[in-house]
Amino acid sequence: MNDENAKFIWAYIQDAGDKLVDKLPPSRKHPKGRNPYAHIAICVKGKFSISYKEIPDDKFQEVIDYIDYLVENPS
Repeated sequence: MNDENAKFIWAYIQDAGDKLVDKLPPSRKHPKGRNPYAHIAICVKGKFSISYKEIPDDKFQEVIDYIDYLVENPS
């Protein structure tokens, strides 16, 4: 992904994380609460099998749509 798109995606991840604060279900693995920013980044990496920075530019909109899905469906 080019630098401009990677910066946009990172800002989008941060914004999505802000929206998920206190909305993720509790987890025994995270007794002090879950990190919504890490949750988004890990989910993106899990779906695309690579870091958001390494995702090809032609999948930019797909990444944005997936982040929107995560915000709408916290888990």
